[in-house]
Amino acid sequence: MDEVIESDGLRLGAHFARPGSGSGRPPGVVLCHGFPSGPRGAATSAATYPELADRLARDVGWAALTFNFRGTGTSEGDFSIGGWIEDLRAAIGVLAQQTNGVWVVGVGEGGTIAICEAEGDDRVRGVATLAAPAWLREWSRDPARLVAHARGIGMIHTAGYPADVGAWGKEVTALDARVAARRMAPRPLLVLHGSADDVVTPSEARTLAGAGGANAELRLVHAAGHRLRHDPRAVAGLVGWLARQTP
Repeated sequence: MDEVIESDGLRLGAHFARPGSGSGRPPGVVLCHGFPSGPRGAATSAATYPELADRLARDVGWAALTFNFRGTGTSEGDFSIGGWIEDLRAAIGVLAQQTNGVWVVGVGEGGTIAICEAEGDDRVRGVATLAAPAWLREWSRDPARLVAHARGIGMIHTAGYPADVGAWGKEVTALDARVAARRMAPRPLLVLHGSADDVVTPSEARTLAGAGGANAELRLVHAAGHRLRHDPRAVAGLVGWLARQTP
């Protein structure tokens, strides 16, 4: 990430991709990642997202902003669900000042957070998710385990954080994209999901799309697994959906 945005006094690594000259005031899209995976954990979160942002700016003609949530990449701070929602809200605010409407694309848990933020944020014109859980029920059952996991992969750095694991965990329990999708309607929602995803089952995608109402679209990518961000069919579907949105 080669630029910086601010959220709650924290500096977050970011990347802006801008369409070519003569584009006027284009639509904008915020790209947000999910929980880190891979051998280097939080350190390499969203490393390939600038490439996707550049593609959207080039192929769709939109301004695209991607960033690292607090506790990941070069961003400051420690992970919390509430903090990540604040980070997304800050990114939306930055892009809204420069564009004609903002859409949000979230991958994995980033998609869950995107829908939950969009529910009460009328600056968001629509949301697309890739391999997003409808809720975080597994983690919400044992917040202490999530704290240990987040510390182990480098999303939590500060000793003694969080001071109140119970209160910290309630933010996880409260995150329910099914409820948020119903309240977000009738704004458009695209739910992209792999038919062979063994991490987040396709049934969750169906539930999520069903909650979004008449303007929600479900697209199951045949034989695709959980790493949908790297499937060219899913990316092509996302590009096409964005191109059809009308500011």
